Amino acid sequence: MSKVAVVGAGTMGNGIAHVFAQHGWDVTLIDVSEAALAGGLATIRKNVERLVKKGAVSGAQCAGILDRITTSTALEAAKDADIVVEAVSENPDIKFDIFEDLDRLAPKGAILASNTSSISITEIAKVTKRPERVIGMHFMNPVPVMRLVEIIRGQATSDATTATVMEASRALGKTPVVVNDYPGFVANRVLMPMINEAIYCVMEGVATPEAIDTVMKLGMAHPMGPLALADLIGLDTCLSIMQVLQDGLGDDKYRPCPLLRRMVAAGLLGRKSGRGFYDHANQGGP
Repeated sequence: MSKVAVVGAGTMGNGIAHVFAQHGWDVTLIDVSEAALAGGLATIRKNVERLVKKGAVSGAQCAGILDRITTSTALEAAKDADIVVEAVSENPDIKFDIFEDLDRLAPKGAILASNTSSISITEIAKVTKRPERVIGMHFMNPVPVMRLVEIIRGQATSDATTATVMEASRALGKTPVVVNDYPGFVANRVLMPMINEAIYCVMEGVATPEAIDTVMKLGMAHPMGPLALADLIGLDTCLSIMQVLQDGLGDDKYRPCPLLRRMVAAGLLGRKSGRGFYDHANQGGP
């Protein structure tokens, strides 16, 4: 396997493209928006140039990484891919449409992977004629830095597909962990209720966001507090994942905090909007 198509040029997509290209894969980065593609490439270039300054890669290696990435606004560009990694927004209908198209356009032997953080791989696979070759490949943000990849097996995902994706993840310098297809998988089933509870603490006046984050950083040795992390992830994404957990598991403990709902309704989404629990536009956040 040497060719990958990455669908979605946003934060996760361009990070995934960067890592594949850095490890020698030919990458096709696909997005419906030319502006998103240009922005994704600019981010990759900036991150690779930062590696050059740190001495992690040479100038020649930097040029090679960028040369291995091509872009397209058409899903047809996945026609030669050995593996396709979808990294679009956490919207089931959008993902289902993309996978239905990819099933028709990608080679019959290609693996179709989703970077979804919460949506059922079994449900995604159901819209294809190759459910045994559909799998979750959940990278962590920022992709070039974080080592974990959650490998999610759908109901029909084959052992061969799982082994291939595990091997590919290790070749990218990542540590893959296999989990089964339940709402939120492992990472977000554990993380999101913690973030949600921290938001309840803000809503109930238990402490300020700064105080809550300081407690978790200094008391629990977390590198980032839960509210700063929520701002980084995006409060809209946090809300979406909590809704998936509540709908899929049917337990009130996964009920999204009303303050989270209100902030998303007000457009206070975190870093992406300039303001969430912290003011990123004027103060740069925590």
